[in-house]
Amino acid sequence: MMTDQAYYDRVTDARKQVQPVTYVCYRAAEPIIVDGRLEAPSWKRAEWTNLFGHIEEPHIIPEWATRAKMLWDDHFFYVAVDMECPDVWATITTRDEHVYAYDPDFEVFIDPDGDGEHYMEFGMNAINGVYDFLLHKPYDRGGGETREINWNWEGLRSAVQVQGTLNAPWIEDRGWTAVIAFDYESMKANAPTAHFPPQDGDVWRVNLSRLERDRANTWTGKDWTWSCVGVYSMHIPELYGYLQFSEQVVGTALVPFEAETW
Repeated sequence: MMTDQAYYDRVTDARKQVQPVTYVCYRAAEPIIVDGRLEAPSWKRAEWTNLFGHIEEPHIIPEWATRAKMLWDDHFFYVAVDMECPDVWATITTRDEHVYAYDPDFEVFIDPDGDGEHYMEFGMNAINGVYDFLLHKPYDRGGGETREINWNWEGLRSAVQVQGTLNAPWIEDRGWTAVIAFDYESMKANAPTAHFPPQDGDVWRVNLSRLERDRANTWTGKDWTWSCVGVYSMHIPELYGYLQFSEQVVGTALVPFEAETW
């Protein structure tokens, strides 16, 4: 654990090298069915994020493309992701197992009030094995001691679609897609100053991560993120991307990102 001053100095140094990305998140036009597909009208109209890059080094280009879309309605915040992968595989099925320690996974980090504390992490693999937990502080500020593994998004919904053949390395796959719905009720206690559902112009700090592994677990450095952190750690909420909510229904208007960033 480092001192708070050392932690924030590292944040300042990282911001000299990378800038968090931004995204305008529109209201869904119809009820979102969480089936792992991105074929509904709202998903077709939503904009893709930039392609994910390396977590720490902006000049490193991942060999497989990853991109995401985000939407919201009165009950859920939605994330959809599309990931290229020639060999889709997964092993973990138990809820709240540390998927990232064994399988390739997709992760979402959410800090609704942007205070750098009481943020939530979610992860899943290609067979919809999921985990979620709450961190009251980042690990480098002592968050590991107070991390709540048993905390859950009680209304969470998630689904996966594999474009290929799961767990068949002799067959080349295209990849996999996933859709996750994060319920607001589970987040309220950890962000008492945030609005649930969000109001027009509200900003959350969010980051998305894809961690790739080979079956022998020999690969290193394949951690690809929506917003480059500039440090090899996903647990620096001050360096997450900026997500601005819009009341406009997706596809009806193009709203510029106008929120203040630092």
